[in-house]
Amino acid sequence: MNIFSNNELSNLQLVTKVLEEIGKPSDLIEFVEDRPGHDFRYSLDSSKIRFELNWKPKHSFEEALKETVKWYIINEHWWRPLATDQVLHPTPWKLK
Repeated sequence: MNIFSNNELSNLQLVTKVLEEIGKPSDLIEFVEDRPGHDFRYSLDSSKIRFELNWKPKHSFEEALKETVKWYIINEHWWRPLATDQVLHPTPWKLK
């Protein structure tokens, strides 16, 4: 389930924040060509859950990002085997 928490960021803004969190320079960002049919923006509306269930985020975006990055650092043994070259740099498929 996706619930919008009023933290709309572009991919570039998000990856810049992640790099800042791990102390890496933004020149590591590699720009790639958009895939065919790429959506430039996904929009969510959380007004129903906010008003009917009085929902609100428990954590700020910054807190949650910090905790997420921390989890990935601590649990590298879990995700590292999944980060193959094929997964990280897939060959784009072409329509015939």
